[in-house]
Amino acid sequence: MENKEDRRIYTLSKEAPARAVLKMSIPLIFGMFIMVLYNIVDTYFIGLTKDDYQMAAVNLAYPVMMIIVAISNMIGTGASSFIARCLGSDEKGKAAHTLTVAFFLTFLNSILVMSVGLCFLPELVRLLGAKDNTFLYTKQYVQVILAGSFFTMGSYTTGSLLRSEGSVRYSMTGMIVGTIMNIILDPLFIFTLNMQVRGAAIATIISNAAGFGVSVLYYFCGKTLLRPSFKLLLPTKEILSEIYWVGVPASLETLLTSAAYTVNNNLAVNYSELTVTAMGIAQKVMSLGNYVYQGFASGTQPIMGYNYGARNANRMRKVLKAGVITVTGTELVLMLIYCLLAPLLIDIFTDSAEVISIGSHVLHCLIFILPFVGTVSMCRMSFQAMGKPQYAFGITLIRQLILYIPLLLLLNHKFGFNGMLWAQPFTEAIMMAVSLILLTGDIRRIHDKKYNAILKKEPDENEFSK
Repeated sequence: MENKEDRRIYTLSKEAPARAVLKMSIPLIFGMFIMVLYNIVDTYFIGLTKDDYQMAAVNLAYPVMMIIVAISNMIGTGASSFIARCLGSDEKGKAAHTLTVAFFLTFLNSILVMSVGLCFLPELVRLLGAKDNTFLYTKQYVQVILAGSFFTMGSYTTGSLLRSEGSVRYSMTGMIVGTIMNIILDPLFIFTLNMQVRGAAIATIISNAAGFGVSVLYYFCGKTLLRPSFKLLLPTKEILSEIYWVGVPASLETLLTSAAYTVNNNLAVNYSELTVTAMGIAQKVMSLGNYVYQGFASGTQPIMGYNYGARNANRMRKVLKAGVITVTGTELVLMLIYCLLAPLLIDIFTDSAEVISIGSHVLHCLIFILPFVGTVSMCRMSFQAMGKPQYAFGITLIRQLILYIPLLLLLNHKFGFNGMLWAQPFTEAIMMAVSLILLTGDIRRIHDKKYNAILKKEPDENEFSK
């Protein structure tokens, strides 16, 4: 146990920055690839029903899943940031207490989400943009997703908590188990039991439950650095404030993304419900690129949090630089692959010539976010790791509320469907510049010789809590 602990702490604190970033990120990216399969399995098997309206329903329901993930991120991101900083400052007892509180809060939040969502289900489905041909299918899918929200929240939160202590492989195992279960259960529920779109949702929830169960098992088998305890169930004021200080902005970021996604769907459905289907397929295909940059950003986050807690500013700068260079290069390679293979990738999910044509066009536009979005994510996650969520949330606020949604509405009005598609690439290009200005400014301040000297002699606790 001690040797395992030493290896994990060495990776966070001393290993060469580029190697540490790759070591923390590659297993997570592999797990993210598994998550790509997890997310497209429903789309693939529902596509085999030859019913494009069921395909559209899954896409329309996606913001509900994003809301559930947003609330789990509130606890997972907030707790994991504080846990990493506690480990960096050698406060293992406080880290274990935070872990336990995170599990308890996840349970409470899942009960709240399920209750409110099911009470207002018809209104929610209409808000998502479902119309005559998609209303019933969307309602069936959303109902099951809400009923099983505890397992979805538990799966996402536990993954973040495992990564906070450097246990990336354990986090990945839960993803793999969930995905394998989903691949097995989807055809069983959709076709064998003839439950169609409702069956896809049931398979997803059971798979989430399996992944969550495997992840939790690691804690109770003594495989992790930290273990939850019923004795630590009651939170302290400090733990709650730290979780919500970082977690609430992280949650709001995902909620804003969900709102933008809903606006996008409501605009697309005015062109046709098959347009929603095509956009949904293109976005699922794009999820490969999205999960790659998220994997790098999430893998770098605990390294940044640990070294911020240890006041090792020089290492933080080197880790950030290595992370940004690596993620940008990787995304450019993926951009080329998508450009060359767009029609073939869309064709995997549908036989409709119209959907393939629209989906390929959508994908050819969306790939232009890839050179920029990785840097934006890396900057945002770095600020979260340092316990500075106001900067991370500011990036998302500008990105979604000030730029993307207004551009979406304006360009759609002026240039129609094509204008709507180009709103996101324009947004990400601007946000890369904004994010780098914010981050490089903070790096210059952290690496100022006078500032480092103050940190070494007498750390300013108020400064690091901002």
